[in-house]
Amino acid sequence: MDFGVEHVVVTGAGGWLGRNLVRALLGGLADHPRLAEPDGRIRVRCLLLPGEDAAELTALSERVEPVVGDLTDPAACQELFAGTRGAVLFHTAGLIHPRRVRDFYRVNVRGTETLLDAAEAAGVRRAVVVSSNSPFGTNPHADHLFDEHSPYHPYMHYGRSKMQMELAVRRRVEGGRLDAVLIRAPWFYGPYQPPRQSQFFTMIRQGKGPIVGGGENRRSMAYVDNLCQGLLLAALTEAAAGKAYWIADRRPYTMNEVIDTVERLLEQEFGLPVAHKRMRLPGLASEVAWCCDFALQSLGLYHQKIHVLSEMNKHIACSVALAQRELDYRPAVELEEGMRRSIRWCLDQGLTL
Repeated sequence: MDFGVEHVVVTGAGGWLGRNLVRALLGGLADHPRLAEPDGRIRVRCLLLPGEDAAELTALSERVEPVVGDLTDPAACQELFAGTRGAVLFHTAGLIHPRRVRDFYRVNVRGTETLLDAAEAAGVRRAVVVSSNSPFGTNPHADHLFDEHSPYHPYMHYGRSKMQMELAVRRRVEGGRLDAVLIRAPWFYGPYQPPRQSQFFTMIRQGKGPIVGGGENRRSMAYVDNLCQGLLLAALTEAAAGKAYWIADRRPYTMNEVIDTVERLLEQEFGLPVAHKRMRLPGLASEVAWCCDFALQSLGLYHQKIHVLSEMNKHIACSVALAQRELDYRPAVELEEGMRRSIRWCLDQGLTL
C-alpha cells in the first residue's frame, strides 16, 4: 500500500481497534492484494491517553512515534500533528461505556471537533473517521439491512453523540475544509479485545451465554482485520472522499450462531469444558432493560450491563455492498475463523476463560 505521505496519524492507538490498525499499517494485511505490502516509508504518529503504555507499539518499529495526550485538549491535538503536514489521519478513538452521559459528548463530539480543528490547521490530506451503527438505531424488521441511505435514528446517547460527530465531519467536508471518509462499524471482535469480550467467552463456557427471546435476531459484526482493511482502503481510494461506508463481516449472524460457534470452538478446538447451557431470558427482559437504560440516561447516568441487555433482542444488521463495489472491500475472515483467532489470542495472553 502506498499512502504517498510521510506521516500517518492514529488516535486511540492504545485501544482495541487502534493497536490492530497500527500493526496493519506496519505489517500489511495479507487478506487483500492492495494491502499485503506495507508502506515502509511512513512514520506512524500515535495518540495515547495518559497512563497507556507505549512499549508494545514502539516495539513494533522505530517508525512509531507516540504522543501522550487527551483528545479533548487542543494543545495535545496540535502536538499530535506537529511536523506532519499532508498526513493521513485515522480517528479510531471514542468513548463507548462511560460512567456519565455527558462524557459521550465531551469525547465523541467535542473531542472529535478539537481533533479535526487541529487536523485542518495541519493540512491533513485525508481523515478516516470511525463511527458506529448506533446513530441508526435498530432494524425495523428481520429482513432489513442498514445501508448508506439509511436515515439517522440514534439509539440512546451514545448513538446521538456519534450522529453529532458524523454531522461535524460532514460540515467540514461540505464546507471544503477537510477531505474525510466516515466508516460505520458494528460490534467488532478479535485480538487485543477488552475484558468485557473475554468475559463473554467465559459466560458461554459456563453456560451463561445470554439468549434473549429466540436468539434469531441478526447482528452484523466486524472481525478487526476486516475493519482495518476497510479503514485502509478508505484512506487509499481517491473516490471515497466525502462518503460514508458500512464495514462489517460479509453477512450478519444470529445470536444463536454466535454463541454456538464460540461454544463449539472452546470445546472441540481448545479442549475447554463447556456447560452446554444458555442463560435464556424472555424478550421482555430487553424491553425492561431499555426502560431502565432510558431512565438512567435521562438522569445523566450510564450502566453498561443494562445498556447491553437492552440491545440483546434487537436486529442490528447492515449491508457492506457499497464498500465492496467502491472500495474493493473483501471481508476475508468470517465468524468461525475470527472467533478462533480471538480465543487463541486470549489463551496466548494467559487469560482464564
